[in-house]
Amino acid sequence: MRLSVVIIAFNESANIGACLDSVEFADERIVMDNGSTDGTQDIVLASGARLAKTIDWPGFGPQKNRVLALATGDWVLSLDADERVTPALQAEIEEAMRNADRAAYTLPRLSSFCGVPIRHGGWYPDRVLRLFPRGLGRFSDDLVHEKILTDLQVRGLRSNLLHESFRSFESVLDKVNRYSTASAAGMLAKGRKGSFSVAIGHGAWAFIRTYIVKRGFLDGRMGLAVAISSAEGSYYRYLKLWLAQQTK
Repeated sequence: MRLSVVIIAFNESANIGACLDSVEFADERIVMDNGSTDGTQDIVLASGARLAKTIDWPGFGPQKNRVLALATGDWVLSLDADERVTPALQAEIEEAMRNADRAAYTLPRLSSFCGVPIRHGGWYPDRVLRLFPRGLGRFSDDLVHEKILTDLQVRGLRSNLLHESFRSFESVLDKVNRYSTASAAGMLAKGRKGSFSVAIGHGAWAFIRTYIVKRGFLDGRMGLAVAISSAEGSYYRYLKLWLAQQTK
């Protein structure tokens, strides 16, 4: 069974090399780059992976379907540029592909915040559906928070997928800004309504859910930082939706 790893990237020079190195066992590695200017494309080519390029940005779901269409393997593993496959997870992936009873598989994702693994606050085990037989799954067309759509039975692997989600606080602020903008655009397109009070309410609930309900306090001071970041992201998402409605 051949495995295709598919990745989308934009200015991921700090991440893409380690991501590609972690999946050297794959038969095919394809990166679709959206016009990086930081050397990402050179790193991809130096690794021996296949580089595809696009200029326009249709959103995360449509972009991932573009790179998925280039895969030729029997199985597909979808990764983000800031994710890493461990040797233990590699062994499970290879075993799953040998299984005659086909299924789609979720992976438990262990994310880090400014270099610290976060195991509470709803961050772990954060199961993500990423491994499936080619042709039997596709991505939703969501602009952000896309998901894999499949009619297959879904099973779970045990070993962690490592996620270097936020290397620095600057990357936290950048990602909160980018994702809240994309999410607000998606909600606006679907006719969702926002207001200043709704933005405050969602932000407050995001903090309570992350820090108290999901026991983020067990991660100490970094757990508090994560909860605040989550609250900001939710607040900005609905505030941007409200402001876009005013402009419209």
